[in-house]
Amino acid sequence: MSRIEQRVASPDELHRPGRWIALSVLVLAVLLVAIDATVLGLATPFLTEDLEPTGTQLLWIGDVYSFVIAGLLVSMGSLGDRIGRKKLLLCGATAFGAVSVLNAYAHTPEMMILARALLGVAGATLMPSTLALIRNLFHDPRERSLAIGIWGAMASAGAAVGPVVGGLLLEHFWWGSVFLINLPVMAVLVVVGAKMIPESRNPAPGPWDLASVALSFVGMIGVVYAIKELAAHGPSTGNIAAGIGGVAALCWFVRRQLTLPAPLLDMRLFHHRGFSAAVLADLLTILGLSGLVFFLSQFLQLVQGRGPLEAGLAELPAAVGAVVAGLIAGRAARRFSVRSVVSGGLAGIGLALAAVTLIHKETSYPLIGAVLLVVGVGAGFAFTVTSDVILSSVPKEQAGSAGAVSETAYELGAALGIALLGSIVTGVYQEFDTPQGVPSGPAAAAHESLGGAVEAAHGLPAQQGQALVFAAQESFVQGLGLAAGVGAAVLLATAVAAWFLLRGQKLEDGIVHQ
Repeated sequence: MSRIEQRVASPDELHRPGRWIALSVLVLAVLLVAIDATVLGLATPFLTEDLEPTGTQLLWIGDVYSFVIAGLLVSMGSLGDRIGRKKLLLCGATAFGAVSVLNAYAHTPEMMILARALLGVAGATLMPSTLALIRNLFHDPRERSLAIGIWGAMASAGAAVGPVVGGLLLEHFWWGSVFLINLPVMAVLVVVGAKMIPESRNPAPGPWDLASVALSFVGMIGVVYAIKELAAHGPSTGNIAAGIGGVAALCWFVRRQLTLPAPLLDMRLFHHRGFSAAVLADLLTILGLSGLVFFLSQFLQLVQGRGPLEAGLAELPAAVGAVVAGLIAGRAARRFSVRSVVSGGLAGIGLALAAVTLIHKETSYPLIGAVLLVVGVGAGFAFTVTSDVILSSVPKEQAGSAGAVSETAYELGAALGIALLGSIVTGVYQEFDTPQGVPSGPAAAAHESLGGAVEAAHGLPAQQGQALVFAAQESFVQGLGLAAGVGAAVLLATAVAAWFLLRGQKLEDGIVHQ
């Protein structure tokens, strides 16, 4: 349980004037990152046609952003605690907008991968800063629960706005335009945020240990890369060495934190059972969900033949469910219990993913929409409450580090999910039998990706092209179903674990330790 305040907070500390306006600016950063993540999935078929990436390059384009963010979040959260979270947020927002331009005008797969990696560096400065600033803006626990719900709801709104706005842009412009929508959001955030967001930092943070920064980055990237390559290509000397090196770096990082007087990450945070359980729940939930999120847009467009705008609108139920659930999650957790809300939300997502295994090319939209709605509601309940638990488990001076750990779990889960579940989809997909008579060139292109199969079919006789696309679509759906089944198993197991690990955990009602 979190600490109870030893002194009486003043009214100005408890209810800081302008805090809700400051929150509205903070959630713009969340909106920025959420929009960027969702429009990539929508733009993937167009990007594939233009840049012609291999299957492996396409996976790297999808997950290198999350890899880099996962490697840097802890370091950036700690940096914000030291130099000021507002300063880091505004610098990150400026860089995010600038690098978005580089993403928009990438003309080779290699350049796109590099641009996504740089965007990950900028994104790593944004995410821990927003949660940490919320922790310092809202000292009243019930207000903070609502603020976190709004924060999560805006992330979900970004997931809805991204596909719709991206669909409109893709209907009329080239795929790079979807990244340029970051620019006006960034401009508003920087201009208004400079005036409205109060600065906060740890008053006695100690030095920023560069050796710890390097160890956390190398360790995280090494482990994630090894898992990705192992899932995609099986064991090899290179990926085994990367994995061993990554684990060694992370172990060295932990040992170093335990000996430093001012560690980059205070490992004692994990002694709090609620904190550790919430972090683990977030990581496994995103791991199970990410395969569905990454490949669903391709299913709607390339299998069911929807346009980009229609595909974006089709994904709205998930965002609507998450917004509504996020806004009431704190109240529900206080009325019932933290573990019932989190476990119930995770179980709902798991059952929805299990239903995805039944989806095929001819599946009508009501089933797909119902599945997405249940996923959204479950995620809104679970993620809002776990974020609240994580933030309220630590003193406000360590809010940046706590927020960074929360976001690291999220991004690492996304990266691992895309690597593992994405590799399942890709592995099953590439095994489809090429229809008789298809030349070797188009056949090779078709086996790289579903987008490649659709493009290759354009250069073939009509009947032959249709047979190639049909075979590729059937194989893609089989892979998606298998990945969804694995995701469902992960989510249901996580729901059971959360029920036990969050036993006795409650959200605060008193004034937290200042």
